[in-house]
Amino acid sequence: MRRNIKIASADPQENYLKWINIAMLAILFLMVGGYFTWSENVGLTRMIKVVSRIGMTLAIIFLHQNIISRGAVASFSWKNAGSPLLYLAYLLLGFASFLWSTKVSYSALQWFMDVESLVFSFFFIKSFILLDDYFPQNKIKFYNLVGNTVFLLIFIFIIGMFVNPDDFFRLVEGGESKRLGGYIMNPNELGMLCGVGISSLIFDLYRKKDKKWTLTKILILVYALILTKSRSSLIGLLLIVFFHIRKSSNKRLKMLTYLGSLLIIPVAVEKMIMRKGGLEEVLSMTGRMPFWKALITEGLPREPWFGFGFMRIDYKDHFESVHTYAGHMTHNTFIQVLMNLGFIGFVIAMTQLFLTMVGFLREKEEENKLMLLGILIPVIINSLTEFGIFGETNYGILFYQLLIFSISIKSSRFLSKRERIFMLKRRPDWKPS
Repeated sequence: MRRNIKIASADPQENYLKWINIAMLAILFLMVGGYFTWSENVGLTRMIKVVSRIGMTLAIIFLHQNIISRGAVASFSWKNAGSPLLYLAYLLLGFASFLWSTKVSYSALQWFMDVESLVFSFFFIKSFILLDDYFPQNKIKFYNLVGNTVFLLIFIFIIGMFVNPDDFFRLVEGGESKRLGGYIMNPNELGMLCGVGISSLIFDLYRKKDKKWTLTKILILVYALILTKSRSSLIGLLLIVFFHIRKSSNKRLKMLTYLGSLLIIPVAVEKMIMRKGGLEEVLSMTGRMPFWKALITEGLPREPWFGFGFMRIDYKDHFESVHTYAGHMTHNTFIQVLMNLGFIGFVIAMTQLFLTMVGFLREKEEENKLMLLGILIPVIINSLTEFGIFGETNYGILFYQLLIFSISIKSSRFLSKRERIFMLKRRPDWKPS
């Protein structure tokens, strides 16, 4: 039977959907917040991470089941199946690499955290699909939850930089400059998070008539991004803005945006790009280029096919070379996967990313396509200089996993007899047609 559901609106149902919206926001907020180092106490930090991340994974599973018990059928099928299948292949190779990893305990910890966030992402996206199918009047939007989650987290940093600047700012360049993030979060990662939030909240501008509050949130995120002094995040922000403007039919909006960008870019270049070290530092990717060259020419030939093990880049904890600094990670997600899983893992990861991009472009709804690409842009750009989507555990991986399931899970077109009986018992107002 074709799944075409017509359900009468009722106040109890509206209240339930409001509760679901708040619950999903709280779950996503605590989940993403679990990636931050909120305390210098190692034991307390670990406890926070365990409670927030594993706890929120259990919470979203419970919420998913709650939606079903309210009157929904968890019947799904796959589309763009190559993307999730190859991601599983990447994780399976990572699991197999425990056999040759140079430090199994570290590889296993990273692997299990990636699997945990994958489970969270699966049930989070499934919950959205259930709501869209069986509660069509719901106003819960993925981009709204992501945007508000990011805003709430960044607002903590905005307050913190006034209340406790020593913890919320990181001194760099010999103390001559400071960057928002402190040691709670890498400033580049925080800048990427701002980009994800801005990209998500832009869709609220399209949807809502009263745009003042949304614009205020976006401006606060832009302000925070500038304070992180993240060059890659600035590039991502500009790409997101021009991407949206190109799609807009409002000529006045286009003109104002281009004019504003022309005014902002010189200031951004002076404050964020032409920092200590000048153009030479920018061209060397703040010293990363020599490190990447040493990794590929000296490190990779030692273990070219299967690498040093999941999230390992050398036989020791740090890769060392006479030509560059010592580092425990590559600051480039693509070189990272090349070093820890070799050419085999690299090919799997690159093919998986390609199929994910193809899946985005195949999306029929223009808004959905634009949203997915808008979130992906800052995540991918950040992957070129930091942990990234195939690096050590970070919330960029979480967002990427959410995007994978967004393009690969769809509701089944038909309900079985048993499923129809279940729905009629649970939802007398449900009308199959």
